[in-house]
Amino acid sequence: MLESESGQNLEIGDIRMAKKRFQAEQIIGKLREAEVEISKGQTIGQVVKKLGITEQTYYRWRKEYGGLRTDQAKRLKELEKENIRLKKVVANQALDMEILKEAASGNF
Repeated sequence: MLESESGQNLEIGDIRMAKKRFQAEQIIGKLREAEVEISKGQTIGQVVKKLGITEQTYYRWRKEYGGLRTDQAKRLKELEKENIRLKKVVANQALDMEILKEAASGNF
């Protein structure tokens, strides 16, 4: 039996590849590096292998971050987090209103 970095016990055959998480600034840097390598004549396959990512990841990053500057990417992530927080607040408020309606009508 093996133990993972997080202290969980792993059975043989249960070892998975760890996912890497990149910050927006790192992604933009990798995309710029990829552009340079592609302009030098390398194929996308060669470039993504050098960067340590998959082609799917490269295209997803390019779709999401292509053309953004580092400060714009940071702002985008901040706004996405704020949007998630506000959606939770609205959902909780709607639930509270529904509870109050039922309590007021006496259907509890």
